[in-house]
Amino acid sequence: MDNKKLKEELFEHCRDFINSRIFRIKSNIDATQEALTSETKSSAGDKHETGRAMIQLEREKLGQQLAEAEKTKQVLSQIKIKDKAEHVLQGSLVYTTKANYFIGISAGEYKNIYCISSITPIGRLLLGKSIGDTVRFSENDFVIKQIH
Repeated sequence: MDNKKLKEELFEHCRDFINSRIFRIKSNIDATQEALTSETKSSAGDKHETGRAMIQLEREKLGQQLAEAEKTKQVLSQIKIKDKAEHVLQGSLVYTTKANYFIGISAGEYKNIYCISSITPIGRLLLGKSIGDTVRFSENDFVIKQIH
């Protein structure tokens, strides 16, 4: 498979990953809202107030997760996939002597390539590097073989 097509697949994997995450969070928010409404109708007293507070805290936590996921989606939307680059940048497909990386968002592994964010420790080390550069991570050295 050519690298341009692979990068497009990696980008799609990242987009599917973040869209799925946003959908799950929104579903959990809806379920939490429903639980809050149900709690309002069915209880009274201190136990009622404790239950409402716990549900409210959960809803706030989910709201923060949704904001983070939306921010991640925004970062992904700004990535431009180029055929080849001289240096590692957002949207680069990087082949090294240890592992292969797509610099986009943290979205797990796809076809033996790790989809990572540029703000992860390994992502920060790779950004700006060129073919032939050595990178040291967790007391392991590896060399950048290709950048696409």
